[in-house]
Amino acid sequence: MSDLLFRSAGELAALVRSGDLSARELVAASLRRIDETQPTLNAFTYVAHESALAAADRIGPGDPRPFAGVPIAVKDNRPVAGMPLTMCSDLFGDFVPQHDAFSVRRLRDAGFVIVGKTALPEMGILPTTESRRFGPTRNPWALERTPGGSSGGSGAAVAGGVVPIGHGNDGGGSTRIPAACCGLVGLKAARGRVSAGPDSGQSFLVGDGVLTRTVADTVAMLDVMAGYEPGDATWAPPPPAPYVELMSGPSGRMRIGLALNMPLEGATLDPVCEHAARDAATLLESLGHRVEEIAPPWSDLDLLADFTHAFGPAVSMTTLIGGRIAGREPTAEDVEPLTWALWERARSQDTLSLLAAQNRLESVARSIVAFLAPYDAVLTPSLAQRPLAIGEVNGLGPDPWDHYQRSGAFTPYTAIVNVTGQPAISLPLFHGEDGMPIGIQLIGPPAREDIILHLAGELEEARPWLGRRPEGSSA
Repeated sequence: MSDLLFRSAGELAALVRSGDLSARELVAASLRRIDETQPTLNAFTYVAHESALAAADRIGPGDPRPFAGVPIAVKDNRPVAGMPLTMCSDLFGDFVPQHDAFSVRRLRDAGFVIVGKTALPEMGILPTTESRRFGPTRNPWALERTPGGSSGGSGAAVAGGVVPIGHGNDGGGSTRIPAACCGLVGLKAARGRVSAGPDSGQSFLVGDGVLTRTVADTVAMLDVMAGYEPGDATWAPPPPAPYVELMSGPSGRMRIGLALNMPLEGATLDPVCEHAARDAATLLESLGHRVEEIAPPWSDLDLLADFTHAFGPAVSMTTLIGGRIAGREPTAEDVEPLTWALWERARSQDTLSLLAAQNRLESVARSIVAFLAPYDAVLTPSLAQRPLAIGEVNGLGPDPWDHYQRSGAFTPYTAIVNVTGQPAISLPLFHGEDGMPIGIQLIGPPAREDIILHLAGELEEARPWLGRRPEGSSA
């Protein structure tokens, strides 16, 4: 049973459907793994022992839902009826919503059993997961390093063999970053592909998704989560067929751009991250694709400032909601220093500054998308640096803006894709000499997840990674 949860979600669903494994046995194994690993990984903020087992008992052999009986963890920034919603912040207290987010409802409809809520940095701000309220979440590959963020709890849970799949969301790389740090597959779907409702309207930057072990699971989950929901103001155009069907057949020879130039002035690229991307380029060429090095026009001194002008108010809306839940105006004692700094900056920012920043971001996005139009996909490192040490960037020190700026230097290749709205995926093709996973990123044309998913499947077949796991993780 210790190896059971390192299997793919699709394989586990098939075992439950056939009756070879009961949903209760599977969910109970996941709950045991949570209890075993929580003292070291600290991936969960809440564990749903009773409700998960009760849900599993209602699932029997032959259940036609695609993931019936499979345990899943939900990031603690989306409402799950009857479970605490904390945003990993003291401000939210013990708030328990009585409704599901649309993305959570779709998970339940697909047959998943929610075993708990996973950790994030407070309000999902940083690309590490070390909140003041719950403490640091640790990477199963190296406990002294971060699993990434902001979906770091889900990344650690999947990589540690606690659940086969974890929910996340991505506003600057928050699904792809933990995928890269933890040796997983992480897709950011195209803007508008997955609804943020019912609590949130359209988002310029953020979309929900999952962290998985295999491309096949990621493809199947996109079919589960994608699509219009009543009341959505905007949505991505639907694909011509389910994504699972679009993956069949050869992809044909593709033109792929290899981009290593920094989307953020002043950031530096770790040689091992560059080596991983160049190694992936060589592998793609061996598969028959044409790869050429390019330099997209995304290096801009003002990009981080404009991103902050748009990102800060979005985070501060969450702080405002937390204050309403608490029944009072938020104070500096309620939240971490970086959250408070963003809150104060957002409150002092006039409307014209916000609109001007978003206009500039949209202008940059148009120029980048136009430059990349001749290419079927773009290959980059997922991250500019290896997974950071715990405590290196957590926003808790005397200068939170320094940590915020350092976080941008860690993740320049992910955040730019949230600005353009294109789909992107991180894949665990490479490991450094120290054994740590090093991710590579594929960026697709607007609304064309199928292209990068097809390429991802070819890369996975050429260099399978499912059998890789952290040392001692099955203990």
